[in-house]
Amino acid sequence: MDRLAALEAFARVAETGSFSAAARTLNLSKSLISRQVSALEAELGARLISRTTRSLSLTEAGRGYYDQVARILAQMEEADLSVSQLQATPRGKLRVNAPMSFSLLRLAPVLPDFLALYPEIDVDIVMNDRRVDLMDEGFDLAIRLGRLADSSLVARKLGVMQRHIVGSPAYFAERGMPKVPADLRHHDCLCYSNADTVDEWRFFEADGRPIAVEVKGRVRANNGDMLRTMALRGLGLIDLPNFLVGGDIEAGSLVPVLQDYVHQEGGVYAVYPHARYLPPKIRVFIDFLAERWGGAAEWPDIVP
Repeated sequence: MDRLAALEAFARVAETGSFSAAARTLNLSKSLISRQVSALEAELGARLISRTTRSLSLTEAGRGYYDQVARILAQMEEADLSVSQLQATPRGKLRVNAPMSFSLLRLAPVLPDFLALYPEIDVDIVMNDRRVDLMDEGFDLAIRLGRLADSSLVARKLGVMQRHIVGSPAYFAERGMPKVPADLRHHDCLCYSNADTVDEWRFFEADGRPIAVEVKGRVRANNGDMLRTMALRGLGLIDLPNFLVGGDIEAGSLVPVLQDYVHQEGGVYAVYPHARYLPPKIRVFIDFLAERWGGAAEWPDIVP
């Protein structure tokens, strides 16, 4: 028995719901498909498919076996395609979703170099700070920041961004500086409304124990630049990544607090729908960003 052929025959029968449809898909005879599946069942010592004169269905063993077989076949196809794609020229339109402020500060400066390297790729970037549905809205991939929610998307980590709690000197002169995270309850905090936990800021004790503090304030917004501007005007404290406030900290216009506590770091990720193979245009874009943005290294300061 050709084991690989039998596995593929079984998978196609499971997917199409009939031996005839599987035979057409594989361009083989129905009788050959039936013999291959029967031989596979005999070798396993278990019935995978319940057959009647009018229909067929997977047995409990067959359903579990199909899940494993489908993954194996997909991995083999992806391995084969990855080799052939090494010789393929990346081309076509690449549709990317990314956060607004991050795109302007991080993505825009490196994009010209990518376009020069890959002249047959056109890039369509949609910038917003909401979490889009890649499949429904037709995106090839998205750049996402912070903790990733559980999903069926494939994610590759491109970097780490350090976050800071900062406020203006004028604000601290009037309200004082928080000494411990719990002190934030008595301060005006400017909250990012697209965060997973809008009114909760998270820290870690020196021994690694997590701290979650409920915060409140008069202003919340779905864009980091908006919150940064409010903080510069003395309206409250903000919890923002280094790429947005690093230059302000260096200039002294915003002052970091609670630095004795290990504040939560967020990742920078490329996410894309699971596929049996990754198109070259997506692969080279992700590889390019990973190289330019330094893998898992901490992001350096940016002066806007």
